[in-house]
Amino acid sequence: MQIYTWSNCPYCVLAKNLLSQKGVTFQEINLDGKDKELNNLRERTGMRTVPQIFIDDKLVGGYQDLAALDVKGELEKMIGV
Repeated sequence: MQIYTWSNCPYCVLAKNLLSQKGVTFQEINLDGKDKELNNLRERTGMRTVPQIFIDDKLVGGYQDLAALDVKGELEKMIGV
């Protein structure tokens, strides 16, 4: 699992906290000052915001998408918990 973040992003913190509460190990990729990587991510996903969360190389979306999956009980199935 990968999560693309910025340091001063409150939604990134919320996403990381939710994943940590679920006991999920994830790779955080901080994009602070990494314009080339950010542009590559934007081209890949079409999204202009962070966090961007990938489970098994599939884009889940941002924090609100992650939280919605959790509320529906689908997140645990996706992460194998």
